[in-house]
Amino acid sequence: MINFERIVLAAVESGAAKATVIPQEQVVLSREFYDICKTNACGNFGRCWMCPPDIGPIDELMQRVRAYPHALIYQTIGKLEDSFDIEGMQAAARHHARVSQKMHAAVSPLVADGCFHLSCGGCNLCESCTRIENQPCRFPEKALVPMEGAGVDVYNTVKDTELKYINGQNTVTYFGMVLFEEKKNA
Repeated sequence: MINFERIVLAAVESGAAKATVIPQEQVVLSREFYDICKTNACGNFGRCWMCPPDIGPIDELMQRVRAYPHALIYQTIGKLEDSFDIEGMQAAARHHARVSQKMHAAVSPLVADGCFHLSCGGCNLCESCTRIENQPCRFPEKALVPMEGAGVDVYNTVKDTELKYINGQNTVTYFGMVLFEEKKNA
């Protein structure tokens, strides 16, 4: 039997503000998120290897999410000077990417091989994505697909957990998710 508390502790020790494990059935999916991505409100559509359309068809991504029985959801919370602090938001996104990398290394050994790790919009590993120059990804083994790009409705997925979607004035909250199954003979 897998120890969910140990997985949550690994997430928090990796830098997450909070984390929890939920059954995959609690993950809310919607094809509409691909349409939202196509509006390119964040500027990453077709400009980041880990965003649509380069991550593959939304139906295949949602099927992949549904293939795992458990989901570790985690969040990082960044402080901002004010609600227009774009640089602070970008710095918090880069921090979230670093936390996601640490978490992947800490959580992967605790779960079965082949977990599906999703993070926040864009992968944020590099200052600028090589997709813009039509060059290969610098870190394909580390780059993470965004939750929304895989059809995850983050707000409705976390609303019945202890993780808050909004964490107060002058903060920005980023989420990630590791979908996993139990190791055999663990």
